[in-house]
Amino acid sequence: MRQLDVSAPRPHRQRSVSRRSATGVGLAITTLVLSGCAGRAQDGFLPRAVTEGGERVTSLWNGAWIAALAVGVITWGLILWCVVAYRRKKDDTELPVQLRYNVPMEILYTVVPVFMIAVLFYYTARDEAALLDTSKPADVVVNVVGKKWSWDFNYVKEQTYETGTQAELTGEPGAEESLPTLYLPVGQRTEFVLTSRDVIHSFWVPAFLQKLDMIPGRVNKFQVVPTEVGTFKGKCAELCGAYHSQMLFNVKVVTPAEYQAHIAELKAQGNTGQLDNSLNVNKLMNEDKNLVPSAGSN
Repeated sequence: MRQLDVSAPRPHRQRSVSRRSATGVGLAITTLVLSGCAGRAQDGFLPRAVTEGGERVTSLWNGAWIAALAVGVITWGLILWCVVAYRRKKDDTELPVQLRYNVPMEILYTVVPVFMIAVLFYYTARDEAALLDTSKPADVVVNVVGKKWSWDFNYVKEQTYETGTQAELTGEPGAEESLPTLYLPVGQRTEFVLTSRDVIHSFWVPAFLQKLDMIPGRVNKFQVVPTEVGTFKGKCAELCGAYHSQMLFNVKVVTPAEYQAHIAELKAQGNTGQLDNSLNVNKLMNEDKNLVPSAGSN
């Protein structure tokens, strides 16, 4: 039986490998270029921040990626250097000396990653503390109540509210107009007081670059200062049941005058007071929209 010489060069195979490598690089570059449609390079391809805190998130994100890329370049460079410098040569007949360990090298590989993690932890903890700081007085306080599968908004200082129903996504244009809409005044500090009627939800406005869980029996808070007028998308970021994907809402950042006009409109509709956080889902869905809330529920 004839044996094949597996050590013989295979030009066709080498060309195939080269083509596959080139294809992979091309796909990676294409993916990177297409991802630019969702963000800008200076934002780390994140959504453009429309709040003061969002700029801090973008800075942390970019810093982490720059550090990771630097480590990657050094690591890939060392790997390629070892491949080239210590490749097997034609006149090599014996294996090089095999070492079980190298104490200085192992100390280096331990100390450097620990240092990197400590630096990343420091900046993450610093920015997290700033983003969750609610010590400053808020101009607007909104109690956002999550429920399966919609949202209620209690405007605390204004003593009015808006209750939402589950979205009906028909695929037709204009479905967004039926979603519950949260109004915020531009340039003013808003504090979100997050609660849940049933299971764990998560309040997320991607353009704010910040989200926070809503846990039954617990109150979570954070503040934002919107810096740009516009309409933005909001959604639940925690898998909460069968219709989680339809738990959507709009956020309209408007001028202070438009905000006050919306508050007056809600009161004219009879939405005065505050929705009680203890109301269950069935009661909210079965009773009249102009439900009379209990006093002092917040």
